[in-house]
Amino acid sequence: MNEFTKFFYSPNHARWHFEGRGELMKVVQLGCGTCGLVCAEHLAKNPKVDHLTLADMKTDGAKALADRIKDDKVAVKKVDGTKRGELEKLLSGQDIVIATMPWRLNKLAMEVATKTRTNYVDFGMPFDSTGPEFDKYAKVCEDAGISALIGMGVEPGISDVFAMHAASKLDRPDEAHVYDGDTAHIEGIEIFSPWSPIDMLDETSVPAAVFRDGKIEFVPPLSMKQTYDFPEPVGKLTVYKTNHDETYFMPMEIKTLKNASFNIAIDDNFVEAAEVLRKTGMLSKEILEARGVKVRPLDVVAALMPTPANLASQVKGDACFAVEVSGLKDGKQTKVRIWMMMSHEKTSELYGTNATGYLVGTGGAIATEMLIDGEVERKGFVIPEQLPTGSFLRRLEPKGLRFNEETIPL
Repeated sequence: MNEFTKFFYSPNHARWHFEGRGELMKVVQLGCGTCGLVCAEHLAKNPKVDHLTLADMKTDGAKALADRIKDDKVAVKKVDGTKRGELEKLLSGQDIVIATMPWRLNKLAMEVATKTRTNYVDFGMPFDSTGPEFDKYAKVCEDAGISALIGMGVEPGISDVFAMHAASKLDRPDEAHVYDGDTAHIEGIEIFSPWSPIDMLDETSVPAAVFRDGKIEFVPPLSMKQTYDFPEPVGKLTVYKTNHDETYFMPMEIKTLKNASFNIAIDDNFVEAAEVLRKTGMLSKEILEARGVKVRPLDVVAALMPTPANLASQVKGDACFAVEVSGLKDGKQTKVRIWMMMSHEKTSELYGTNATGYLVGTGGAIATEMLIDGEVERKGFVIPEQLPTGSFLRRLEPKGLRFNEETIPL
């Protein structure tokens, strides 16, 4: 028996250990949509994950993944992520929960994780912004002795790590901006989202955060746009500023920044529809009663949109995101640009999902594996900028993700 396959039991910790390689982990994937399933599949292949629970109200996707993996360490559970009691039962005795429900629902998962002492990971912070509530939950997580890794997908997530890497190339980084471009299209479908429809609708319905002259400001939804030239084959697209974690996170760790923003390309049809829906109240998150049924208008609209997991093989085009950090290098104005590109068609062929889902889920898996490997010791909130940058970047290529980097004199 070689070292890699030898196990021993530690009665002091009541946990199986992997000799020479740290504890084995019990992990819960809470939310098994497109992004969650990508993350779960990566973790199912990790020898340090002893047990992986795939939990969701809709279990079809989770069951399909479990059937494909065919590993006894993977279990599927039907769980309502909005019910505290069900979550407490689910997380009891677990080491890590990856919460990939619609982001506003993840706050409850975080609360339960502090009670069960379960380390927490998500792909986007469950708050509208940083501030008093953010600080309150950070303290609660720290007091509970858990690490809560927030915003660990692609944007936020990989994009933030790129920003830290780019900033390290400059003597004084002054500005950092993230650009998301996508030429995704499906024949016969005019409006869709390659990731969570409810999160996309939510993002376009609230004021956008902009870090300007050293402070956060807010502008009306979809009111600030520009043309950005993405690397080919994506090319020039109109991008809009929206409320995104990076705008808050990047200035927290890149202390010299004066300006920062997140910008996303949104299809004209989607923009037009979102404006109409917002003005008519159809993107409201307030519960109302219609014909005796209590609903949130936003939930109804999202339910009418196609499910990303069912569209993977139909999506054509390319997904790209670029991070630009500019400032002084050797006394001269310089810009460092880092970008990543993925084909939706090729991603579907290789991984059975769309490029957006693969990018988000893979970013989350890498952060989780860094936690498993003991590279994250900090308790309380951990944002992507606080992860070991070099280690994160080295983990990308083995999972099929390659990035490009260039330094441009200004």
